[in-house]
Amino acid sequence: MNTIGHILTLTTFGESHGPAIGGVLDGFPSGIEVDAEFIRTCMQRRRPGQSTVTTGRQEKDEVEFLSGLLDGVSTGAPIAFIIRNSDQHSSDYDELKDLFRPSHADYAWEQRYGIRDWRGGGRSSARVTAPICVAGAMAQLAMRKLLPGVEITAFTSQIGPYSTNPAKDMEYTASMVETNAVRCPDEELAPQMEALIHDLRKEQDSVGGCVTCTVKGLPAGIGNPVFDKLEATLAAAMLGINAAKGFEYGDGFASASQRGSEHNDALRMQNGQVTALTNHSGGIQGGISNGQPLRFRVAFKPTPTIGREQLTVTRSGQDTTVAAKGRHDPCVVPRAVPVVESLTALVLLDQYLSSK
Repeated sequence: MNTIGHILTLTTFGESHGPAIGGVLDGFPSGIEVDAEFIRTCMQRRRPGQSTVTTGRQEKDEVEFLSGLLDGVSTGAPIAFIIRNSDQHSSDYDELKDLFRPSHADYAWEQRYGIRDWRGGGRSSARVTAPICVAGAMAQLAMRKLLPGVEITAFTSQIGPYSTNPAKDMEYTASMVETNAVRCPDEELAPQMEALIHDLRKEQDSVGGCVTCTVKGLPAGIGNPVFDKLEATLAAAMLGINAAKGFEYGDGFASASQRGSEHNDALRMQNGQVTALTNHSGGIQGGISNGQPLRFRVAFKPTPTIGREQLTVTRSGQDTTVAAKGRHDPCVVPRAVPVVESLTALVLLDQYLSSK
């Protein structure tokens, strides 16, 4: 599937080394004024080559809207857009044409389709997350009008052995996240994370980590029960990101070791509103938002493309080795932060529209 959503849908297209990537955003509300500078900012946060901890590939990531807008305002028609690729080094991947990279989609993709684009991973490249950020920025603009007061903040909460304190998740703000290259709001941990990434780049290795996302101001009653639960749609979206390996909301897997008396969120009336005294549920119960802040975490594996020699096999079934060339992120987490925010906005707006 290359489409996400029910009422609000996004279909993305394109490959890492093709002429362009893009998307079609359908079901988008009419009358939303497009803030071009806001979209540009969102794209710059995901753009390759933005700092010394990311890939050296340089892409401007400028968006060309083809339909759905009139004088900068959404008309309700499908919004089509493209982002042209301009800095592909396809020759870096020539030797990969006839072998499978370890822990990449190469082998599985070829088994599924009988053919694959070896140039930078083709459709399975993280490059294809750029259209998600365009659509996510559009969704956030619509939420300013339809769900005012909702604040989505994602940040790097772990890289390798360095992790932020979950008790401080709700204290972090967007401005704190953008103070450093790794997008970690903990000013003591961020330099250690950055140093680790630089060391691993020199060692031709990589590292994984986690992105935590919080959503403040979301009203109760958004979501659906059973198979279209709010947490299920969020999980499906997040696990669709390249390199994502895990999703948990609220206390997540820690809940398995808790007792009901520890995990239950006691209720009281505050200012005429039903309010939970704790938030072990992460703002969702029964698949529907309960008025408390949403809080979830996404785990990402180490970048599989590394310069170290690794064992692999050729397409003809011969054992061989591979040491990757080209330009790659030694850690995908910092650039995954805006992708997590974008998908969160798309899911929340879609769930909101489906309840109207």
